[in-house]
Amino acid sequence: MTTAFASRDSLLCRAQVRCSTTAPVAALRAQLGEAPLDLLILFVTSQTGFAEVVAEAEAFYPDTDVIACTTAGEIGAGGYEEGQIVAVGFPKSDFAATALAIADLENFQADAEMDRIAQERVALQDRSPEMETGFAFLIVDGLSLREDVLTASLSPALRDMPLFGASAGDGTAFRETLVSLNGKVLENAAVLSLVRSNHQTRVFSLNHLVPTETQMVVTGADPERRIVKSINAEPAAREYARIVGKDPYQLDRFTFASHPVVVRIGDDHHVRAIQQVNDDGELVFFSAIDEGMVLTVAEPTNMAQHLRRKMGELSQDHGLSDVICCDCILRRIEAEQTQMTRELSDILAEHNVTGLSTYGEQIGPLHVNQTMTGVAFYRKEAAT
Repeated sequence: MTTAFASRDSLLCRAQVRCSTTAPVAALRAQLGEAPLDLLILFVTSQTGFAEVVAEAEAFYPDTDVIACTTAGEIGAGGYEEGQIVAVGFPKSDFAATALAIADLENFQADAEMDRIAQERVALQDRSPEMETGFAFLIVDGLSLREDVLTASLSPALRDMPLFGASAGDGTAFRETLVSLNGKVLENAAVLSLVRSNHQTRVFSLNHLVPTETQMVVTGADPERRIVKSINAEPAAREYARIVGKDPYQLDRFTFASHPVVVRIGDDHHVRAIQQVNDDGELVFFSAIDEGMVLTVAEPTNMAQHLRRKMGELSQDHGLSDVICCDCILRRIEAEQTQMTRELSDILAEHNVTGLSTYGEQIGPLHVNQTMTGVAFYRKEAAT
């Protein structure tokens, strides 16, 4: 079954299809319509053949930049979704875009990529001088462990284009995360899209966590692999469990979602989310970690109430038409644990939110976790 779920007021073209659908991109195209697109984004469940989907998309959209990634869950017409392929199209009438692949992140050359991105940014501005707003959207192989270096390096080259993005997921398997550009499947890579518009856009990031007074210090770490070996000079998993009042042998993703740790950067706190405990009793993190880092335990507030309030704030400028978001998998896990999935889904659907669950989010020069990060679109004639 395919669902076109853009309202009449939407600036974007949106549709979704179950992964079991025969010729899914053909079904999506039927719902997206015939309007020429300058960019098409596909959020593809890990329950289907990614290569087949992107190959079909390239056949149907040979003249459009098509970017895609695997997900840790989808956000579509019904809010939180599973087993879907979600499509978001940017009509040429309102948007101009360009996309470029950044391959081999293991050997990432910052200076060369920054020059290439700056050239693409200027070329896009020259091609669409009447479009005065814009943003950059970055999707990264979520198992590459390179998001921190990548975002810190790329952000300066974008100048006035705010950056947000997602680390591609693989459900809760953590085995294979993929991205693609124009039919080419990429691992250990990223795809950056630069987008300009006739309408107003606003990049945002939110989380519902409040830091406590409880702190711990990383005393042993393997930063390259994002592994914490010891906390407060004690085995990491055991000490973390003691601090949050849990059995060290029963730590799981629900524990990590409900007892997150944050690090202070400037005046703000950013989550350093724990992915899992490895066989050596060490903590594997989703983002950068290092010896000497001070971690603060945070407490979640009511996620549904927080999301409703923040979506309301985004809607205060009249003319909100659509939202694309990158939502950390730990938020979805917490929603399931606290039985808020339905309420959160209703809020997402009410505000035309489309996107994916991720293994991490990008905002400006930072790679973060346990956030909802995205971009809101406003019709120019109605925006204030």
